[in-house]
Parts: sequence; structure tokens; C-alpha cells
Amino acid sequence: MATMSTLSAGGTKSSGAGAIRHYCTFWVESLYLGVESIRVQEVVRHIPTTRVPLAPPAAKGLINLRGQIVLTVDLRTRLGLSPRDETLLPTNVVVQTDDGVVSLLVDDIDDVLDLDDSVFEATPSTLTAHLRALLLGVCKLEKRLLLVLDIDKVSQLED
Repeated sequence: MATMSTLSAGGTKSSGAGAIRHYCTFWVESLYLGVESIRVQEVVRHIPTTRVPLAPPAAKGLINLRGQIVLTVDLRTRLGLSPRDETLLPTNVVVQTDDGVVSLLVDDIDDVLDLDDSVFEATPSTLTAHLRALLLGVCKLEKRLLLVLDIDKVSQLED
């Protein structure tokens, strides 16, 4: 996994009044996304999936994670992005949701950031309604915008 950083929105140690939370960050297409690290079980290289007939398009399939059968959600499909080039293997970010363990397929893993709650803002209305519904909020970093995923909503594939 990536090395630990202690960054606030401006790239320096945070001294705000809010609580400090740790976020595992990753890339999906051009989106810089994150989930709270406490919900991340592990990050593993690509694991081949077994396709499930009649499953929703975002359900890439099932993986065997050391004997545990885990649903794999393709974040590109779930977020309405273009399909991944089949020559590029995704990384599995295994997370704990309210309904159990789910693996999120991401393009590239990044870093773990320590961020003060006070630096987060509401999801901008300029994003699509579909994407806004899957986010908890955003954080303006020095050189990019971090979109924080609501993994419980992302893992619900019925909508």
C-alpha cells in the first residue's frame, strides 16, 4: 500500500478544529477518489473474476479472496465512465460496507491522506446527479479535487 502522508487541503499538517480522518485515495479514469481508510480491508493487485450471469453491468463478478467470496464492483461502470482498456489490469480495493465485504476495481492506487473534516465541502452541483448521489463530499487539495465515495451507495447495484 502507499506510504502515509500527513496532508491537509493545502498540503501542510492540519491544525483545524475538525477531526482528522485518514483516506485511501485512488484514480479511476481522471477522477481522484477516496474512501475512509477505516473502511478499507486491504488493497491487492488484480484478481481474476468469475462473471455472474444476469448481474448488473457494474458487478464485474466474484473473486476468491483467500477463501472468502467477494463481489467485485467496476467503478468505471458504476460511475458512468468509459470502459477500461482490456490490456490494463485494475487494482482491487477491498472495503467493508454495511452489507459486507466488496472489492472496488480502480485504475491506480495513490496515497493515504490525513485530512481535517473542516476542509470538506458539499458535492458541487456541476457534477452529474448520478455521480453526486455516490459521493459524501469533496476536498480541495493543492493540485486536485478529492471526491470521497459513499461506499455503501456505490456497492448497491440495484439503482
